[in-house]
Amino acid sequence: MKIICPHCEAINSVPKKETYKKANCGKCKNSLLQNKILTANSDNIDRILKNSDIPVIIDFWAPWCGPCKMFAPIFGAVAMEFPLKALFVKINTQDEQFLASRFKIRSIPTLVVFKNQEEIHRVSGAMDENSFINFVNKFV
Repeated sequence: MKIICPHCEAINSVPKKETYKKANCGKCKNSLLQNKILTANSDNIDRILKNSDIPVIIDFWAPWCGPCKMFAPIFGAVAMEFPLKALFVKINTQDEQFLASRFKIRSIPTLVVFKNQEEIHRVSGAMDENSFINFVNKFV
């Protein structure tokens, strides 16, 4: 399966398994098991969506949004629990107004899940950690 490295955004081919003891990026050599949130913009979003065989969960947010600020640490913590199961991406709608318009974001925070480049689910509003874990588990 194709995996985007959360450290350098290189495309990696990784065999599909239930669990992994080790998986390193072929380019930067960092562990693919250390799931890190990617920041997407107009330059890289299509490449990310096209080259990820795992679900891509995008948090559309803005720095002035109170609920977005409250949800950010939860999004980060949960991302660490799903290495090679889901790719977690953040898009700052204040800086990326074109992407907010393209994806028809009407309120923030909004979470959008993509699989095979297609949007498969969307929800607006912040979640607590357990709710977000349950949300992610529906798609991995």
